[in-house]
Amino acid sequence: MKKLNLTEKWDKTFPKSDKVEHKKVTFPNRYGITLAADMYLPKDAEGKLAAIAVCGPFGAVKEQASGLYAQEMAERGFLTIAFDPSYTGESGGEPRYMASPDINTEDFQAAVDFLSVQDNVDPEKIGIIGICGWGGMALNVAALDTRVKATAAMTMYDMTRVNAKGYFDEEDSEEQRYAKKVALNAQRITDYKNGEYERGGGCLPLPVPEDVPFYAKDYSEYYKGRAYHGRSLNSNDGWNKIGCMSFLNQPILAYANEIRNAVLIVHGDKAHSCYFSKDAYEKMMAGNKYTDNKELMLIPGAVHTDLYDNLDIIPFDKLADFFRENLK
Repeated sequence: MKKLNLTEKWDKTFPKSDKVEHKKVTFPNRYGITLAADMYLPKDAEGKLAAIAVCGPFGAVKEQASGLYAQEMAERGFLTIAFDPSYTGESGGEPRYMASPDINTEDFQAAVDFLSVQDNVDPEKIGIIGICGWGGMALNVAALDTRVKATAAMTMYDMTRVNAKGYFDEEDSEEQRYAKKVALNAQRITDYKNGEYERGGGCLPLPVPEDVPFYAKDYSEYYKGRAYHGRSLNSNDGWNKIGCMSFLNQPILAYANEIRNAVLIVHGDKAHSCYFSKDAYEKMMAGNKYTDNKELMLIPGAVHTDLYDNLDIIPFDKLADFFRENLK
């Protein structure tokens, strides 16, 4: 396993809790990439604990929303890890700033591998939380990994859908997808000639112009403002332009309606992205023989990034009850 150069100082975008212990850990995925994670352990914890792996949002790092979730859930009695996906943050993988539906699904499964062999974890009591684009990945994992007993998808995106069809499915035509493919393949040649990958650009700098969609302002105020982090793609120059190319024709959630274990999908009802959760829930329930342990929770008045870091809105007690009930 490759040795990573990890930052030991507390460089999170949220305050450190005095109720949990924190340390850095690493583990490999099945592609040989070493992933970096923060582990949060309730102070004075004894015996084998239920454990939760957390990741997201898409283009964020573990020092942002996923770390906040992991710390909050550790305060509620769970052993948790928040990890950086392959090619991003402190995790390994070259070239940098690439994404893959397959590899990113594997990243979550590798986190389950790691948790399953910890002396202080009950391997029959493992859950996952995915935020934003990683909410979709978490549902994809739930359909594949039978070791995951409970899954929460928070303010989720289906990254394959938005790449292939655009926001609100407004680019859902063969002609528009073909134009994207032409541009991306031309970019591949440019990158090859230049010997480096051109970045796509992160969120808009502050202050955001008044004429942009609300969701762009929402993202920028989080990534460029209150939760800026130097390793976050969205806070800086974004993914490589071709970094998410495979999402165009590798859809996730194909077998969401075969998920047997518990799922909680949470979204703000004022979020531009709420349709992803509503549609994913409907797809998961259609023809599923195991519907009693599935729930869609819509939070009145909440927008997309409220579920990143707004402690007055994120239903952490609901999450704790959900995982306690289904990891017992």
